[in-house]
Amino acid sequence: MECCGNMPQAAFLPYLKQMGYLDGITMTICFVGSRKLSEQDDLGKSNWSYFVPNLKVYGFDADADACEEANMLAQSFPWQEEHFPLALSAEVGEKTLYVTKAPMCSSLYPPNEHFARRLKDLNSGVELWSLMGLDFTLQVETTTLDTFAQENNLGEIDFIKTDVQGADLDVLKGAARLLDAATLGVVAEVCYQPLYLGQPLFSDVDSYMRTIGFSLFTFGVATRGRGCSPLAPAKGLQQFLWGDALYLRDPLQPDYDPRFLSPEKLLKLACIAEVHGACDFCAELLEHLTLLHGENPRWNMTPAIREALCQFPKLAQDLDNLPIMQRLNSSEPSSPRFKA
Repeated sequence: MECCGNMPQAAFLPYLKQMGYLDGITMTICFVGSRKLSEQDDLGKSNWSYFVPNLKVYGFDADADACEEANMLAQSFPWQEEHFPLALSAEVGEKTLYVTKAPMCSSLYPPNEHFARRLKDLNSGVELWSLMGLDFTLQVETTTLDTFAQENNLGEIDFIKTDVQGADLDVLKGAARLLDAATLGVVAEVCYQPLYLGQPLFSDVDSYMRTIGFSLFTFGVATRGRGCSPLAPAKGLQQFLWGDALYLRDPLQPDYDPRFLSPEKLLKLACIAEVHGACDFCAELLEHLTLLHGENPRWNMTPAIREALCQFPKLAQDLDNLPIMQRLNSSEPSSPRFKA
């Protein structure tokens, strides 16, 4: 098996784009906590760019100034992007926003001072509390993503990204209708330790996402060490604190919701998987899409799969004998085995 770690940034997406498979496919993303901290926050400059100009990004942040700045930047983007100064949560109402010394650490949950004071970045020496220390509080009106969507005639959301300092599960619960209707993937910031008082932890987020039909694919880890200790732990043994968890639908599981076996959803899900580096899942989905719906040339991905695999010299030498190509070349798309 060729390792995806040796592959270009995207293997299948360039050919899906070049061959017209993405024509007319609109990808809609909601980014909650969309403050621009780095170029990575400009989603259209990443692998999402393969959907430009048919990329729509809706950003949300409680900081009105951050939204105004993001909207000014978005004016020059060749995709549709708009940011809204809203505090999203699990319900419509009023909550306290805890604004921290570093605004990016602000949360609808109070920072855990006792715990944060014990931790620092052992490389830079920056103490966690210097970022998470409380500056002031204010009362903010909260709404839900479902409410926003209903009030603004926003239909399906393909992908949701949350980065709201401990309140991510609340945001996802407030998007229950959108998630159920069409959402194919989620990246949620999760905390493994209580950085904020009363916040849900990774286990809570994971349990909820599995309950509503998503599978955990990958998660990142940010660590810190104890500032009081003269000794540093061995590399990789600092305590896990937070990270981004990627959840995707897996409609190839038995008895999965048939709504997510439509050709457009399978194609979008395959693309979302590769945007996040899951090239193996992308290949599996593209194959399944072809075997399920490939009697229509619009959904026959064999040419794109072939060209993508030809990038790898070891695979190109004996391409037609690869199991995936043998299945695509020999199976009838209308075989009962592949009926939805």
